[in-house]
Amino acid sequence: MVKQVLPLSLIFLISCSANLTNQLIISDETTSQPIEGAWVFIEEEQTVLRSDIYGAVDIPNEFEVKNIEITAKNYEPLSFEFASLENPYITLIIDSSRINPIETQYNFTKADTLIGSYGKYRANNDLLFYDLDIKIDIANKYIEGKNTIRFKMLRNDNKIQIDLHDSLGVDKILFEDNPLTFNRKFSSIFIDFPQVLKENKTYEIEFYYSGYPLETGRFGGIVFNEDSLGNPWVFTACQGPGANVWWPNKDQQFDEPDSMNISVTIPSNLRDISNGQLVFKQDFEDGWTKYNWKISYPINNYSVALNIGNYVNFSDNYRDYPIDYYVQPYNLEAAKEQFKQVVPMLECYEKHFGDYPFPKDGYKLIEVPYSGMEHQTAVAYGNLFQNGYLGRDWTGVGISTKFDFIIIHESGHEWFGNSITAADDSDAWIHEGWTTYAEAVYVECMWGYQDALKYLNGYKKLVYNREPIIGPTAVNHWPTRDMYFKGALFLNTLRSIVDDDDLWWKMIYDYSHYFRGENIYTTDVLNYINKYLEMNLKPIFEQYLFFADLPILQLKYNNDTVSYRWQANVNNFNMPVKAGLQGDFHFIFPTKEWQSESIAADNINNWKVDTDRFYINIDKLNDN
Repeated sequence: MVKQVLPLSLIFLISCSANLTNQLIISDETTSQPIEGAWVFIEEEQTVLRSDIYGAVDIPNEFEVKNIEITAKNYEPLSFEFASLENPYITLIIDSSRINPIETQYNFTKADTLIGSYGKYRANNDLLFYDLDIKIDIANKYIEGKNTIRFKMLRNDNKIQIDLHDSLGVDKILFEDNPLTFNRKFSSIFIDFPQVLKENKTYEIEFYYSGYPLETGRFGGIVFNEDSLGNPWVFTACQGPGANVWWPNKDQQFDEPDSMNISVTIPSNLRDISNGQLVFKQDFEDGWTKYNWKISYPINNYSVALNIGNYVNFSDNYRDYPIDYYVQPYNLEAAKEQFKQVVPMLECYEKHFGDYPFPKDGYKLIEVPYSGMEHQTAVAYGNLFQNGYLGRDWTGVGISTKFDFIIIHESGHEWFGNSITAADDSDAWIHEGWTTYAEAVYVECMWGYQDALKYLNGYKKLVYNREPIIGPTAVNHWPTRDMYFKGALFLNTLRSIVDDDDLWWKMIYDYSHYFRGENIYTTDVLNYINKYLEMNLKPIFEQYLFFADLPILQLKYNNDTVSYRWQANVNNFNMPVKAGLQGDFHFIFPTKEWQSESIAADNINNWKVDTDRFYINIDKLNDN
């Protein structure tokens, strides 16, 4: 499913006239290579447009365009009057002072680009449906299967790209019962058709494959493990390396199938628990059993999951969708106690983020032998039935041991990551920053605002501020872990800027609904919030997301005045913060120029900045 998400201000305009004729093409001045992910800010519309893989940006005819500012990671910003533009070709110059030294050490390969970019043989089609049928030979750690892939062509073409890890073999690819030829480049399969596939027509291929999958990535990709009694325990967890490590698919995040079927054949003494709802279970006389699962919603590839083991289950009652728990038999009683946290969590998240996104498929929590993962409607849980993280107060402020971190965090991804999905890994803070913030929302629901604020401030020691939250684009790169904790602190800073909880919670609720089931970029988030709040938060988004450094509020104290200004990477950075005497904080509006505030001389040392609510650094220039 490919669906363009537009800023609120564009919806009416484009519904009346969809001609997008003002196009800019942005490239690197030295290499002439297109720049993907550049931000084109239309000042009059308070809207940011994002350049695509070809560096192209379409500006709607209906826009009133006078002034344009273009910013991109590692490049000098460029501002100009639109009327002065003689041709659509814009070149940007690298600014070495903006290049993060850690990011220069990355060595991306052609294979990374093929998997990470939304190239022309991906962009020429729209995924509609997967029907994955797989057999798992656990004893030999061998898999074989078929994925029937249904897609609609978006332009005339005779080639598409499907991905399968090069540790697995392509047995055959059929189209209308005839074999297709293909060209394999690393894990990317370029499939040739004997005739041109027509725009707006729907087609299907059957992709047969087999082999011994490679265990790879943080949690292994697909892992053949054993439970504590020696029974087989097989699971998939492939965020990072990609779902292509165990099944063939269009392995990116921009496009998802509208729905999916999964059939898993395994030894009859085990159970498979996958995404969605179980349609049927079929026993065969030769000791094998097939489980068939139906997924009724769009799903990203890494969320598709197998969980094969000696599972027992129990259920819960909440609203009108099923809640099911699957655990090892020897952990059943512990699970019944620990999983009592699920329903209050769902109540909290539904209050603030809207209804559970996948009611037809229900909610499942499944024990696994690793920490956990946000598989859609099949949340993987491995926190050993303890609060905190593996029983530890991992934020160190006495709050995290009040709840089971894995239940609360991984389930939050049902809203942020599964329902709302980043279209490129570089924007993965849309998953992780928002879900880490959701933990604090849960704390606020259960124990109040002060505990939530304390919990959020506990994140600070977990932030390195060495790399930008938004990482390199289109190379299948998972960004710095700062996107979790710094991302959450950034969102809490935005809440403090808004300074109106009724408005803040309404916006968060509406945001979750507006982008439900969508694949979006950071520019979509920014445009939505700007329009909703009637503010220009672009400089703030840029500073927190494009740069490793926090903004620094420089202070100078002098008798009965305090002076302040911002030091930041963004040229026009400005952000209000609260400051003043303890208990009497008020907004100040620093820019990059010095401003002053008068204060009684005997109170000068008591003038503080509210750094509990605004995630910034302070530099007192006249401190000894």
